[in-house]
Amino acid sequence: MSDWLHPALILALGALPLAILPQRARQIWQLALPIVVLSIVMGLENGTQVTIELAGLELTPLRADGLSLVFAYIFALILLIGNIFALQVDDSAQHVAATLYAASGLGAVLAGDLITLYVCWEVMMIASVWLIWRRRRQAAYDAGFRYLIVHALGGMLLLAGIIAHWQQTGSLAFDAFTTTGPAFYLILVAFLINAAAPPLHAWMPDAYPEASVTGTVFLSAFTTKTAVYVLARGYPGTEILIWIGVFMTLYGVTYAFLVNDIRRLLAYHIMSQVGYMVAGVGIGTALAISGTAAHAFTHILYKALLLMGAGAVLHMTGRSRLTDLGGLYRSMPVTFLLYMVGGLSISAFPLFSGFVSKTMIIEAAAVDGRGVVFLLMMLAGVGTFMSTTLKLPYYTFLGQDAGLRPTEAPLNMRLAMGIAALLCFLIGIMPGWLYAILPYPVDYNAYTASHLLKEAQLLLFTGLAFFLLVNMLGGKNKISLDLDWFYRVPGRHAVIALRDGISGADHQFRQGFMSLLRRGENYVSHLRLTGWPLRSWPTGSMALWTAVVLALLLVAGLRG
Repeated sequence: MSDWLHPALILALGALPLAILPQRARQIWQLALPIVVLSIVMGLENGTQVTIELAGLELTPLRADGLSLVFAYIFALILLIGNIFALQVDDSAQHVAATLYAASGLGAVLAGDLITLYVCWEVMMIASVWLIWRRRRQAAYDAGFRYLIVHALGGMLLLAGIIAHWQQTGSLAFDAFTTTGPAFYLILVAFLINAAAPPLHAWMPDAYPEASVTGTVFLSAFTTKTAVYVLARGYPGTEILIWIGVFMTLYGVTYAFLVNDIRRLLAYHIMSQVGYMVAGVGIGTALAISGTAAHAFTHILYKALLLMGAGAVLHMTGRSRLTDLGGLYRSMPVTFLLYMVGGLSISAFPLFSGFVSKTMIIEAAAVDGRGVVFLLMMLAGVGTFMSTTLKLPYYTFLGQDAGLRPTEAPLNMRLAMGIAALLCFLIGIMPGWLYAILPYPVDYNAYTASHLLKEAQLLLFTGLAFFLLVNMLGGKNKISLDLDWFYRVPGRHAVIALRDGISGADHQFRQGFMSLLRRGENYVSHLRLTGWPLRSWPTGSMALWTAVVLALLLVAGLRG
């Protein structure tokens, strides 16, 4: 395949016809375009690199190596699965946004320089917010704006860090950052914002449940996994990432127990699972980085499957709260069974994909002598199994019958879920082909007696505890406040106070200034002014400040 045939560019250009094609032609193009892009990505050779000069800068818009290709493969694959799931959606804007979002994510993981990465980073932000807004309700608009503000902050930090890095090193190459300083930390914080690391993590459980049914599937795949990739590329072995990641694993599963909305519960589990990957990056060994890449690959598949199952329930019932659901296995058995494949995968159940990837990171912690990290990640696994694989399906599909009798999800939705479920199972029983594409050669066997015994004990006793406490673990009609309350609510009051303070200061200044001018009017009463031009407060304020600015400019000009 020609080096100049950049898959992200082909995908971005291919998004444009989706805006104008009639429905049937658009559906065909939705399937054909990801297949073309997937074939291009599969044709990229390890070591492929394209370098160009632009405005005196040396840029590398395409770099394919062991690390970037793993993410590129799964990004192209999940776009195809997501498009199958979204075939019935008659919303051109949503399809264009999802495709541009995937293109920017793909461009980011193939970027060999920081400028290309930044451009893709910003396009990803702009495209993804439309998947939230296209649900077309006030809660979605509000959540989308908050999402946009947080990610705009991350983008500004990233740009500032890139400029500082360039000034410090004279290089824009995107490789591991070896020198500490302002650039190191600015870029790190920007990456962690997109990874949904606390305390600036609440954009994800706030926005993802408000996105469209199909939009949430795409959202779960690209933003946080792109962040995992850039952390693995730029910050391998950074010690603080271990503890940030471990905290994310525990924080996510804790809040998953508290929330009532099924998609919000799964959003918190994205945070928890990404925590394993962030911790793997922090450990930084070959096994840990390969485990991080493998877990990102499997997570995209099983998390998409889980959100497709939850989305199918919302699509068919119009409900997403645990307290409003129950007994759906009678009318949606296929959705229930496919969801359970995703649940067993995320819980690292043997024979499913999560078992062969998550255990690599946990094993890397053990091999590296990090016993506390090992135990805390195992503890997070208990919460994952109990809330995602037991609690959510029990109260949604089993449990007390809510009297809902929807039909099964549309065929294309079930087909997309079936493909993802099949891949989750195949990776679980034949992990060799996944291990073969990882950035470092791995000598790892998940199916040893010790691994199987450890997981069996963990899952067995967690399941027993759930059924003993099942009456206490159901959804509650309550709001679970997250850390964002501490900056959303006080922040809103601070902005209002700042606005009122500026308005009051402006009012007092104008009053004093006009009082001074009126005193002067008494001294020049012979001019017999018939009116006062600054009596209208809105107009007067504008005129007054314009006069002040012009006076300052005149003084500055005279001094110059």
